[in-house]
Amino acid sequence: MLNKVVLIGRLTRDPELRHTNNNIPVCSFSLAVNRPFASSNSDKDVDFINCTAWRKQAENVARYVSKGSLVAVEGRIQTGEYMDEKINAKRYTTDIVCDSVTFLDTKSQRENNNTPSQNYKQDEDIDTGNFNDVEDDLPF
Repeated sequence: MLNKVVLIGRLTRDPELRHTNNNIPVCSFSLAVNRPFASSNSDKDVDFINCTAWRKQAENVARYVSKGSLVAVEGRIQTGEYMDEKINAKRYTTDIVCDSVTFLDTKSQRENNNTPSQNYKQDEDIDTGNFNDVEDDLPF
């Protein structure tokens, strides 16, 4: 079985860095990714995709990119569900758990126009998908 995603897009908001109860850094951000085709009125449609980075990679994303930054992510799709207590209904989530994030256009690069892009990859011996340790404010 294969679950692999590669995306290039711009952050729609500044990344949010949190720590789990076990003090593991986790960073959430959202990417705006253009679809490869135009709609009937010649406008390109955009998908807004939630992403999650863990550990050192999470800290680097929070430190080096901001709203509008261009990044490439490689990772896997992870789905989840939670109960929305306000309306008493089940909600479903789809997120990209990042294995690597490549900074293609950081704030300093936009200002200086000469900073090389950086690629930060998760340590392969660390489980990046354990959502059981995440703080209670995450929906799954």
